[in-house]
Amino acid sequence: MNQEARILLQKTPDNSPPVEFSADCRRCPRLAGFLDEVKARHPDYYARPVPAFGDPRPRLLIIGLAPGIHGANRTGRPFTGDFAGILLYGTLFKFGFANHEGSASINDNLELMQCRITNAVKCLPPENKPEASEIRQCNRYLAHEISAFAEAGGSALLALGAVAHQAVLMALGLKPKSHAFRHGAVHALAGNFGSDDLKRNGLTLYDSYHCSRYNTQTHRLTTEMFEEVFAKIRSDLVSQRTSQRKTGD
Repeated sequence: MNQEARILLQKTPDNSPPVEFSADCRRCPRLAGFLDEVKARHPDYYARPVPAFGDPRPRLLIIGLAPGIHGANRTGRPFTGDFAGILLYGTLFKFGFANHEGSASINDNLELMQCRITNAVKCLPPENKPEASEIRQCNRYLAHEISAFAEAGGSALLALGAVAHQAVLMALGLKPKSHAFRHGAVHALAGNFGSDDLKRNGLTLYDSYHCSRYNTQTHRLTTEMFEEVFAKIRSDLVSQRTSQRKTGD
C-alpha cells in the first residue's frame, strides 16, 4: 500500500457532517493558495474545486483521487483532457456507460448513462499529493455524494486507487482493516448514516488501480485488467436489476 493510503489509515475522520459540494470552497489553505498560483500562470484554466460529472441518478459512482493539473483542473470536468481519461472514458463507452469515447474537451457532447464520476479530493493538490487533513476536509463532500447516490438507488462504488478506497470507507464510517484495498476486490458495505433503506441494503465497493499514465505505462494496470473490473460491475448490475424485477422492487 502506498504512502498516501497509509496516511488515511493512521488518521481518524473529524466526524464533520456531510455537506453538499461547493465550487467556491477554500477551506484548505494550501490547496486554495495553489489554485490561485495555477490560475495566475494559466488564466484560461478552470482552477477551482471540480464538481462531479455524469448521470444525476447513477447506479455506478466512480471515485478518483484528485484533479490533474492539465486535465480536470484545466477543463473543469473529471478525467477530461489528461491521459487517465483516455482509458477511463474508452472503457465506460465499451461497457455502455458513455455515449462515446470523448475525453479531451468539455465541449465533446459526452454523456454518461447510469454512471457518475467524482474525486476524493475536489481541488488540484501540489504534486498530485493531497495531505491527510485535506482528504478529511473534502470527505464531507464525498459523504454527501455517496449518501445521495445510495438514496437514489445507486449501488456500485468504484474506487480508483487506495486513497479513493480509504476515502469511501471514511465517508461511510467503516474501518479500513475490515476492507483492504486490492485490485479487483469486491467489498459488501453498510454505511453508518443515511436512511434505513441505505443501512439495510448497503453498497458494493469495487477496487481498481488508478488509470494513471504511470500505472498503465509500467503495466501495473493493463487495459485488460481495467476492463475485467468493469465487466464484473456490469454483470452485477444486470443481475441486481433482474432480481429487482422478479421481486417487484
